[in-house]
Amino acid sequence: MIFKVLYQEESMEAPVRERTTSMYVEAQTEREVRTKLADRNINIELIQALTESHLEYEKQSEAFQVENL
Repeated sequence: MIFKVLYQEESMEAPVRERTTSMYVEAQTEREVRTKLADRNINIELIQALTESHLEYEKQSEAFQVENL
């Protein structure tokens, strides 16, 4: 399953929409995503499991790339 992770670059940074970044992670559960990202210094705002139709939409973006963790 592919998850979309919305986050801030710095762990102590307050969430501001204009500075929110996203990445895509392949994992079985949300907990697994959090475990894989635990060593990064980021402030996770949201982890969203992508449905097939949402995933197809996201793949149309030039920025779509599944992180290799």
